[in-house]
Amino acid sequence: MDGKNMSNKKRQSVLKPIMIDLEAVAEITGLSESTVQSLIRANDFPKPRKASARRSCWLLREIEEWAESRPVSDFLPPPNTAAGGRNGKPNSQNVLPITQDPQKARA
Repeated sequence: MDGKNMSNKKRQSVLKPIMIDLEAVAEITGLSESTVQSLIRANDFPKPRKASARRSCWLLREIEEWAESRPVSDFLPPPNTAAGGRNGKPNSQNVLPITQDPQKARA
């Protein structure tokens, strides 16, 4: 790989996106695309911006600010969410074994 391609690759991995599409908004927030759209219609979520004549995107900063403004929940998540799968059983794709060093697992 020549120096020009390597510097472009490094630059791409370091830059934080400014504008993101609906799919990325849903992924970042953990909400479905239809829930995001419902919240927008209810004025409970940042509205998209026109990136071009045929493209709407959200400012990542506004999504982060919205998420930080959400109230803290008094409820614990149900046992079938996060690292656990259905019936609270761990999902092997999301959970590292306790005895495994996470730094070595990423290598």
